Amino acid sequence: MRLRNWIAVLVSVLLLAGAGVVGILVNRSTVKAVETVHQNDTTALGTNNGALTGQLQKNSARELTLLLGQIAVRLAADDAKDRTSLAVAAKKSTTFQYGMITTDLDGNFLTASRTGGLPAQNDAAWEPLWKQIKTEKYGFSGVMNAGDTYVAAVGIPVSVGGGPVGYLIGLNEVGQTPLQNYIRELRSTAHRTMIVDTAGRVGAASDDTLIGEVVHPAIKARLDRGEAQFVEYTENGRDMIAVVVGGLTSDWSYVRTQTQASFDGAVYSRSQTLNLTLLAMLAIGVVGITLLGYRTQIQRRRADERFQALFQHAPDLVSVLDGTGRIVFSSPSTTSVLGFAPGSRTGHSVFEVVHPEDQQQMREGLTALLADASGVLRLQCRVRTAGGEYRWFDFTASNQMQNAALSGVVINARDISENRAFQERLEHEAQHDPLTGLPNRRRMQDKLHSSLRADAVAVLFVDLDGFKPVNDAHGHEVGDELLRQVADRLSACVRSSDVLSRVGGDEFVMLMPGVVDPGDVDAMSNRVRYVLGLPFRIDGHEIQIGASVGVHLAPAAGDPDEALRAADHAMYEIKHSRRVPAGTVARVGRHRASD
Repeated sequence: MRLRNWIAVLVSVLLLAGAGVVGILVNRSTVKAVETVHQNDTTALGTNNGALTGQLQKNSARELTLLLGQIAVRLAADDAKDRTSLAVAAKKSTTFQYGMITTDLDGNFLTASRTGGLPAQNDAAWEPLWKQIKTEKYGFSGVMNAGDTYVAAVGIPVSVGGGPVGYLIGLNEVGQTPLQNYIRELRSTAHRTMIVDTAGRVGAASDDTLIGEVVHPAIKARLDRGEAQFVEYTENGRDMIAVVVGGLTSDWSYVRTQTQASFDGAVYSRSQTLNLTLLAMLAIGVVGITLLGYRTQIQRRRADERFQALFQHAPDLVSVLDGTGRIVFSSPSTTSVLGFAPGSRTGHSVFEVVHPEDQQQMREGLTALLADASGVLRLQCRVRTAGGEYRWFDFTASNQMQNAALSGVVINARDISENRAFQERLEHEAQHDPLTGLPNRRRMQDKLHSSLRADAVAVLFVDLDGFKPVNDAHGHEVGDELLRQVADRLSACVRSSDVLSRVGGDEFVMLMPGVVDPGDVDAMSNRVRYVLGLPFRIDGHEIQIGASVGVHLAPAAGDPDEALRAADHAMYEIKHSRRVPAGTVARVGRHRASD
C-alpha cells in the first residue's frame, strides 16, 4: 500500500512536473513569438525611417542640381562672378544656405560663396563624396568641422559638352537641415535616433547635443552592412541595443539606440517571475496549474494590448486581402490615416478605394503576385479617403496565401503624398519659366526633339522690340508684368498642339508640329506681330512695343539644334538689317525672318 501510494505520489509529481515543463515551454514560446514580432516591427520602422532619410538626402541633391541650372559658373580660381553666383544660389537654397563651392576635377577648391568657415580640403570626410560622385550623378561627404560648426557636403558634376569639367559643392550646417528637423521630431525618452556618416560621426540626431559625436565602436563596426541589424553592446555599465539600417542614398546609416531593458519591455521582465511561479506551484496540483495558466493568459493579453496600442498609432496601413482582392483585415490606423470607421472596410473590395486610373495596374500586379507563392510587389497608387480625397501611397504586398496564420495577401502602405507633391513641384519648376509659367528652354528643346522624330516642325523665334526702354523708363516690375501680358497674348495665338516657351529675357519660341505650308507660318507670324503691336496698359501706363519674328521650317528627322539656330539667325537678320523694310519677310534657305 505504501509502495502504491509512493507510486501514485510519484506519478502525480511526474504529471505535475510534466505540466510545469509544458507551461514553461509554452511561456518561452510566447516570449519568443512576442520577441520576433517586436524585432520585426522595430526593423520595419527603422527601414522605413531609413528610406525616408535617404529620400530627404536625395532631395538635397536634386535641389543642388536645380540651383546649378539657375546659375552660370566659369570654374575659375577665386572668380568674383562665380562668388556672386554661388552666394545668390546659397541664399535661395533651403538646404545649402551655409555656403557653396566650386572645385576642379581633382577636388581642389576654386571659388566659394564665403571667405571663411570652410572645411579643410584634406579632411578625410571628403573621400566618400569623391568616390560616389565618380559613379553617380551626386556624392555625399561625411560630417566635417568648419570652425565651430559641423557641416556636410553634397556634390554634383558641372558638365560641358557631355563631360564633367568640375564640381559644384553645397554645404549644409547639419544642425539646421530638414533632415535634422525630421530626426528631432523622433525625440523620445525611451530611445535616441541618429543618422551617422560612414566614419560613425553623427550628422543628425533626436538629441542636438549628439551632433558631431562618434557612435559607440560596436555600432561603428556594423555601419557598412546594408540590411537592418541589431547590435548589442555595453555603455556606461548598461546593456544597450541598437537597430542599424545602412545603405542610405549617401551611404550614411540610420541608428536607433536604447537600453536593453526598455527594448525588452514588461514581457521579458515578467517571464522569469512566471517561470519561478510555475515551479513553485508544482506541489499545489491541478488547481495551481490552472490558475497559473490563467495568469499566463493575462500576461499574453497585456502583451497583445501593448502591441495593439503600438499598432493603433503606427503611420503605416496594414491590410490582408483574400484571393479576390476583398479586405479580410485592416489595421486600426485606417481610421486615423484614411478616416474610415474601424472595421467598416472589412468585406469590401480594395479596388473600391483605389483611383480608377490606377486600378488596372493594381489588378495586374495582384494577379502576378498570386501566381508567385513567395512573391513581393511594390507599387504606388492613389487611395480614396473617407472624405473623397485621393492620396498617394507606397504599397508593399507579399503573398502569404500559404501561411496558415494569414491565408491572404499582406499589404503595407505608407502615405507619400507630400513627397510626391514635392517631387512633382520640383519637376514642374525645372521645366517652366517662373515669371510667365510657360515652358522653359529645356522643355521646349525636349518637345522639339520628340516632334522632329516623326513630323516636320515650324519654329518661330520671337524677340520683343523696344523692351529694354520699358525697363529703363518704368522699372523691372513693369517689365515683368509686360512679359506676363506678352505671354498671355501669345498663348491665345497658338493651337492646342503647339508649344509656346520663354527661352530668354524677352525671347519666346513657338513650335508648330506638322506645319509645312509657308502660308500658315506667315499667317502665324503676322498674328504675333499684330497682337504684340497693340498697346499694353500697365499701372496706368500705355506701353507700345513690337516684335521681330524669325521662322524656320524644319523637316522631319531634322537637327533640333540647327532648327533653333536657323530661326534665331533669321530673327537677327531682319532685326539688325536696315535694308529690309518693316513688315517684310526675308528668306535664308528654309528659314525666314519678319519684323
